[in-house]
Amino acid sequence: MRQCYLILFGLFTCLPAMALTFQTRLESVEWKVEGDQFECRLIQPITDFGSGAFVRRAGEQAVFRLNAYNSMLGEGSATLLAAAAPWQPGRGDISLGAVRIGRGQVLFNSSQSQAGGLFRGLLEGRSPVVRHYSREGQVSEVRLLPVKFRQAYADYEACTVKLLPRNFEQVRQSRIGFPGSGTELDAQARNSLQVVVDYLKADPTVNHVFLDGYSDNTGNRLTNRELSRRRALAVMDYFKENGLQESQITLRFHGEQYPLAANTSAVNRAKNRRVSVRLERLPVPEKSVPITSTTSSSEVR
Repeated sequence: MRQCYLILFGLFTCLPAMALTFQTRLESVEWKVEGDQFECRLIQPITDFGSGAFVRRAGEQAVFRLNAYNSMLGEGSATLLAAAAPWQPGRGDISLGAVRIGRGQVLFNSSQSQAGGLFRGLLEGRSPVVRHYSREGQVSEVRLLPVKFRQAYADYEACTVKLLPRNFEQVRQSRIGFPGSGTELDAQARNSLQVVVDYLKADPTVNHVFLDGYSDNTGNRLTNRELSRRRALAVMDYFKENGLQESQITLRFHGEQYPLAANTSAVNRAKNRRVSVRLERLPVPEKSVPITSTTSSSEVR
């Protein structure tokens, strides 16, 4: 059963019976763009509810996030729609699939493909809609409006151009390979290390690098241990050349220990010739303040 209502911004439309709709009045709609090198956000505040936001982290595509001050939707499954506007007769809503409503301020994060569908819908004048059905048959909707979207989207796109190529989770652990039997960094290794260097320069909270060198089982153990040391040193030198202090680097070498694959073929042995790079945020020790004793003038002889 469907009934027709005057929605908050004054347009006549039809929704399922008993629908409770949250959205901002047409004349009050705004989009906000926020961000830095690590994350860009395109946000529409929703009156008396919270906000809907597209969030794109460095190294990833955007997701759509629904935030609530005090959600009245309730937990459970909801449908995500790119809904046709009432002034677009003959156009049906596009269902983008289900999302799972949870507790807390962030009710859900959509998939990247769902966010892409919402972007396309907004550029066509459609509204992102979250529709939730309670067990009692109550229908609740949260709706964003496409008003003023194109300019905000252009600003958001300008923000995403400045994002780093990778986020912390993506650069936190990496593997630098040595396809040959030597200790020199090839072009691929340098490119991989440069991504890590760029992140370290952008995020001063990441203040320590752990390097672990390895070899295959070709040769004797002493030779392999020395090769693993020299490979780790080659990576350390690259970081030092790019501004990292040696005190920020912990270097270890393990020879042929801890292989990634059995040393039974040339391909497997190449996998084992490597340096593992791990980034950490270590607490910075507080500088101690020297205790100064004072003597009153009455004690001076």
